[in-house]
Amino acid sequence: MTRPAPPADLAPIDRLLAIMARLRDREDGCPWDIEQSFATIAPYTVEEAYEVADAIERNDLKDLKEELGDLLLQVVFHARMAEEQGVFAFDDVARAIGEKMVRRHPHVFGEESYGSLEAQKKGWEAIKAAERQEKGRAASLLDDVPVGLPALTRAVKLSKRAAGVGFVWPSAKDVLDKLHEEVAELEVEIAAGDLDKARAEMGDVLFVVANLARTLDVDPEDALRATNAKFTRRFRYIEDRLAERGKTPAQSDLAEMDALWDEIRAAEKQS
Repeated sequence: MTRPAPPADLAPIDRLLAIMARLRDREDGCPWDIEQSFATIAPYTVEEAYEVADAIERNDLKDLKEELGDLLLQVVFHARMAEEQGVFAFDDVARAIGEKMVRRHPHVFGEESYGSLEAQKKGWEAIKAAERQEKGRAASLLDDVPVGLPALTRAVKLSKRAAGVGFVWPSAKDVLDKLHEEVAELEVEIAAGDLDKARAEMGDVLFVVANLARTLDVDPEDALRATNAKFTRRFRYIEDRLAERGKTPAQSDLAEMDALWDEIRAAEKQS
């Protein structure tokens, strides 16, 4: 029997929670939603976070509203599954993050006073370190940096933790020198034809790049996303110009495509 959706006059978050409860109802919910687990939903959660970042990058606020809703749904979905297992519910999630924000902002909700943004950052890290110690985990400073993060993001977080205790190159120039060293080692392995060692050296190169990004206060994921968008835009220009000539990229050659690349590159620099 079809049942009506939860009433529209409910508070929006209450209605969303009721909708999710209905979708997960074992008797007349949605078969797909019912069969999901934390593990199967996790990839969608990550994907939706990237969709939010993409909307922000495009400065599309209408799309951002929709993508934030999709991301919120992921939180509601996970909280509902936890509630079904008697572990926690959505209110517990909201309460915990509220308490954490108050605890981590003693300069706003308490008597603490930081003299600078740098002092505030150090205070934030000290509070997080105390939280890790309280939980009795993280025997290593690096233990609770999530393995599931994108590799570049995790590399930044790992190096940031190490930098917090003084294990850090002194300047961006020092990091660049290390980068040149790692690239030279990569070149040696490529020339030797040892792909296994080249793979390891490539990882070293990327890790140093992540360190450089942290040193320059650049999010490498954001930087690479922007470059991906730029490459896509320029390659589409090549495709369009070739189409005007009755060609596809497969029917062209590197010299012709390179010339078109330089053309769009020069035009973008002038605009």
